[in-house]
Amino acid sequence: MKTILHLFDHSIPLHSGYTFRSLAILREQHKLGYRTLHLTTPKHHAKPKDKLEETVDGYHFYRTQAGSNLLAKLPILNQWDVVLATKKRLNAILSQHKVDILHAHSPCLNGMAALQAGKKFNIPVVYEMRAAWEDAAVDHGTCKQGDLRYRLSRALESYVLKRADAITTICQGLKQDMMIRGIEDEKITIIPNAVDSENFTLDNNIDKSLQTELGLSGYTVLGFIGSFYAYEGLALLIKALPTILTQQPNTKLLLVGGGFEEQNLQQQVKQLNLEKQVVFTGRVPHQQVQRYYNLVDLLVYPRLSMRLTDLVTPLKPLEAMAQGRLVLASDVGGHQELIKEGQNGKLFKAGDAQDLANKAIDFLKHSEQWPDYRKNGRRFIETERNWSKSVSYYQDIYKSLLEK
Repeated sequence: MKTILHLFDHSIPLHSGYTFRSLAILREQHKLGYRTLHLTTPKHHAKPKDKLEETVDGYHFYRTQAGSNLLAKLPILNQWDVVLATKKRLNAILSQHKVDILHAHSPCLNGMAALQAGKKFNIPVVYEMRAAWEDAAVDHGTCKQGDLRYRLSRALESYVLKRADAITTICQGLKQDMMIRGIEDEKITIIPNAVDSENFTLDNNIDKSLQTELGLSGYTVLGFIGSFYAYEGLALLIKALPTILTQQPNTKLLLVGGGFEEQNLQQQVKQLNLEKQVVFTGRVPHQQVQRYYNLVDLLVYPRLSMRLTDLVTPLKPLEAMAQGRLVLASDVGGHQELIKEGQNGKLFKAGDAQDLANKAIDFLKHSEQWPDYRKNGRRFIETERNWSKSVSYYQDIYKSLLEK
């Protein structure tokens, strides 16, 4: 039985697309017969008083405490402190366990720590680039494109990519970005994002009490369920709503979630006098999300076009298709890898509120086409984007490294 040590930025019990992907990898690798060990970095918010080990949902995680020296308190340099603390913890674990493969997942700080530990213990390193983290930082406002932190992050990413023994990534967009950096095509394997189709039902059991509580009874419902980041383009969706209402007046917009943009979106709704047409629920417990999905007729993903969204494929449209939902999304690169126009969804021109409105109106007018869209979306998940198939691709990578 081969042992894979996975190094994550953070993990369950935190909920994010990152942690859900990580958990799916572990679950499927166990089915394939691998033994896995799991370490998180100080980014998981492990403080000196926190436990150094934790079991969550049957998975045992080693935690790394945040540094307490001067380096940990200085901007930019505190990121290097993360590498040092993680490497120290990693070395301690490798001294106790026989590990065959070190598998570090984004960000590049994890890759730096893994490369150093891998060299010390003579263990091959797989690095999984899940996103261009410097681009996410730009959207979150923690750095600006081209500034020192941005350039440093990109340089470190390239450093790790060139020195890792093998590279995995989640989509074609990120692979192309790596090749621009000078990484060989044959070194990169795409392990696409996926979902567990068996965890999503095709029924539409509407919770009538919740529907009434939210004021959605008798309405056609457009919806978005997720985090409210600027790059998600929800302001564009709200901007398009008045035009949609001119053709489909019996429509409401349901926004489930929260985040940085929530207050701005609420203010925009007020300015457009859409308080009766837009429903904000705030964040809801993960186990309750299905109740809200069942209220939505058409899920809309209006991501804006930027490096982040053109390079990375999101999970949410996959979750929607797994439930046989109707999907309308912007034509950013990440969406184009998932949605085939006119088959399992529709695409509109990113950043264009008028085109969004036109495509939404067309979708809502032709309900006779909905069953085909739903069927095709579900088939796409079952045949191409399920976790058992995606995670199986790691086997050839591991086998090749171990044979070398």
